[in-house]
Formats: sequence, C-alpha cells, structure tokens
Amino acid sequence: MRIGAVFPQLEIGADPKVVRDWTETVEAAGYTHVVAYDHVLGADPANRPGWKGYTDQSQFHEVFVLFGYMAAITTSLELVTGVLVLPQRQTALVAKQAAEVDVLSGGRLRLGVGIGWNEVEYQALGVPFSQRGARLTEQVELLRRLWAEPVISTTGQFHEVVEAGLNPLPPRRSIPIWFGGNADAALRRTGRIGDGWMPQSAPNDRARSQVELVRAAAVEAGRDPAEVGIEARLTLGAVPEKEWPGFVAGWRELGATHLGVNTMGFGLDKPEDHAAVLRDVLPLLRDS
Repeated sequence: MRIGAVFPQLEIGADPKVVRDWTETVEAAGYTHVVAYDHVLGADPANRPGWKGYTDQSQFHEVFVLFGYMAAITTSLELVTGVLVLPQRQTALVAKQAAEVDVLSGGRLRLGVGIGWNEVEYQALGVPFSQRGARLTEQVELLRRLWAEPVISTTGQFHEVVEAGLNPLPPRRSIPIWFGGNADAALRRTGRIGDGWMPQSAPNDRARSQVELVRAAAVEAGRDPAEVGIEARLTLGAVPEKEWPGFVAGWRELGATHLGVNTMGFGLDKPEDHAAVLRDVLPLLRDS
C-alpha cells in the first residue's frame, strides 16, 4: 500500500515557505504522494440559512498552480487531486493544465475527479449544475484523447473539437483518472472507465459492498477489476489513535492500493505542525 499525505489546505495558510517546508518534509519522510483538495470559490453563508460546507473563509490553494510549485521542489512525490471538480471546468483547459503539470513533474500527476456539490461554484463558472454527471463522463473520454493524440476531432453533447490538439503532450501520453464519490452511479462509473476510486469512509460492511460494486462494474465493462486502484483516506482527527492500525489493515484487506493521511481537524496549533505529525506517524502506519 502506497501511503500519501493530504495537503492541509484549510490550516496551512498562505506563506509559501510553510508550503515548501511541508512538502519537503513529507517527501523526506517517505510519503509516496500528496493529495490536494479543490474548490474555486467559497460561499458567504450570511444570506444562506442552513448553509453546510466550505465558506468564503475556507482557504483553498489552486491545485494546478500548487502542483506546478511542488513539481519544482520535489523529485519523487506523485501529485494527486482529491478531487478536482471537473464538470464545472472547461475540459480542454483542464487537459492543458494537467498535461503541463505532468510535463514539469516528469509524469507524476494523478487526476482525481468528481462532480462536486457546491452549486454556487457552478453558477459563478457558468456551468449548469444539473448537467454535471453527464458532462463528467464525456469529459473523461475527451481528456484521454487530448493527452494521447497530437490532433483530434470530436463532437459530443457538450464538446466540439475540430482538428486541434495539445502541445506539449504529457510524457506518458496519458494521466491516470480516479473518481471520488459514494453514490452508486459514481461507483459504477469508476468500474467502467476509472483508473481508481477515492473513498473517504471506514473499512466497514458498506465500504465492502461499494468495492464489490466497483469491481462488478469493471467486469461488466470487460475490464480486470484488479486494475482499478483504491485510495482510502485516514483522517487522524476523526479516528482514535488506537484504531489507526486497524483502519489501515481493514482497507488493505478490502484491496486498497493507496492511503492518504489527513491531519486537518487534528487540533494542531501551528501550520508547520502538520508536517511534524505526518513525519512521526508514518512508521506506525507502515507497520499496520
């Protein structure tokens, strides 16, 4: 199981030195990858009674710019979006940004994507919220063609590209696309066309049934289910410390190939404390 660190978006602040120190500490400690969350806008809840979720006070570094910075200061860390809200974005532009990060990092990008939940962002970015599921499936096909072929032509429900292509292309001529989400539709989509699934739950009976659904969808699509990776997420502040080894072992038993360790919500006083906790906890998790 490859163990990565979740970039503490909400608690690390905007000092580039702190971001650099966190990144270098994580790589030196032996983590295999970094997972960064994504949001473009936060909603002001003042006139939105009952609003739940991130707000305008929630800080999010822009993932592609962040990964460009990280690519320059690391040599081995895989850079993972967990997850990029893909349907609210222009697909060709995402293809270009992702390809550039992959080029600058030497082929170290993994693109986790999902449909999102924040209608405020969709409105501001000019994309109908109701179309997000249908857009996502078409986007994945288009991304893969843009990364693989120098010039393409295609017409779909949401996209039209006529004799055009990216330059430079990603070194591998492909970038892994993983899916977030727990709805049955998201799980089936993962099995049909995804390179992996990124759950955020405990390794319980529900998770087992979800893994089985992903694998069944892969088989139905004529794919080897073993080729579909699984990245679990351990949020240290939500799971008692004595249960961390069992959490990791449980997901390993369910077939998880990756694990992301999240230090947000752990009660840390200073931004730099996140790197220290990640450095100290990795040996315990490796032995689980």
